[in-house]
Amino acid sequence: MNIHEYQAKKLFADNGVAVPEGYLARTPIEAEFAMRRLGGPVAVVKAQVHAGGRGKAGGVKLVKSPDECAKVTEKMIGMRLVTPQTGAEGKLVRMVYIEAGSEIAKEYYLAMVLDRETAGVAIMFSTEGGMDIEEVAEKHPDKIVKISVDPTIGLQGYHLRSLAYGLKLPADEGKELMAMVKKLYAMFLKYDYSLLEINPLIVNKQGKMLALDGKMNFDDNALYRHKDIEAMRDFAEEDPREIEASKFGLSYIGLEGNIGCLVNGAGLAMATMDIIKLSGGEPANFLDVGGGASEEMVRNAFRILFSDPNVKAVFVNIFGGIMRCDVIAQGIVAAAKELGLRQPLIVRLEGTNVEKGKQILETSGLKIIPADDMADGARKAVEAARAAKN
Repeated sequence: MNIHEYQAKKLFADNGVAVPEGYLARTPIEAEFAMRRLGGPVAVVKAQVHAGGRGKAGGVKLVKSPDECAKVTEKMIGMRLVTPQTGAEGKLVRMVYIEAGSEIAKEYYLAMVLDRETAGVAIMFSTEGGMDIEEVAEKHPDKIVKISVDPTIGLQGYHLRSLAYGLKLPADEGKELMAMVKKLYAMFLKYDYSLLEINPLIVNKQGKMLALDGKMNFDDNALYRHKDIEAMRDFAEEDPREIEASKFGLSYIGLEGNIGCLVNGAGLAMATMDIIKLSGGEPANFLDVGGGASEEMVRNAFRILFSDPNVKAVFVNIFGGIMRCDVIAQGIVAAAKELGLRQPLIVRLEGTNVEKGKQILETSGLKIIPADDMADGARKAVEAARAAKN
């Protein structure tokens, strides 16, 4: 789950991480009064959307008067912000964050992310703040320091010294960085982040280190421990299909293709999307019903797939280990009869009770296209989608 910058700044402030003063605004009048309340000669109007690269897309503007702040806000709210992370459709700006201007002396990059290779927390620090970290890694790898912290040992002094001394920070900045990293690491564990990023982390002309931006991603599986964080979820920023899927315990990610996928298991789902592309098609989604899906879950999964107007064919690829193929088959038949088969349906079943499952499909009276294996199913799905498109 992601949250907005203004929410991230509130969490920073609550946990002792210094941030510039700022206020949320949903109208030009609110923006004008926000700048008056800040009292400074300069403020920054920041579009609040779940996407990076806002500045280059016109979503971050410097203003020098309350009147200008209102005018810029009026233009920004309602615009569609298109960044490399939003796709061509962009993100609708519904609100802005009015933040006090900062006199920037230096910009750094700081991030913490789950490191699945080491089962630890990776901390990355760079002197190239304000740039995409991927670009820095490609062009200036010597300007990035990366360490991995074992959670069973915790953040130690040598970790902090590696960050501060690795890029030869001045002594005062090194001390500030180490103090901030301690607070951020405590936050990372406290809130169950999967990503915590500050870009840029600045040093102002008064020598104070501030989080000028904040990107926070939380582990969805841990949200039951953080009802206050879960309450920050902005459904308007999410794909309605993904919201609907989450209600039924389904893992769903919408894509831009035309072949709907219903699979059990994340690894099999990834392999299914790969083999569809290898066969010349484009998957419309990632949809994992999990290892122990019920008939009702399968029916809800079909409801979501059939609601997507871009889907021209549906490929069901099931390996019944924990899940029984006959249960899946019953769910498929129930969903198809309830919702109607508006698109070609290709089904590949393998595993526990596979013969029972196939028999249920064969005797259903529905026009279900059976597949012998993954490759056969992908090929038939691509052919069906092309025929439906033409």
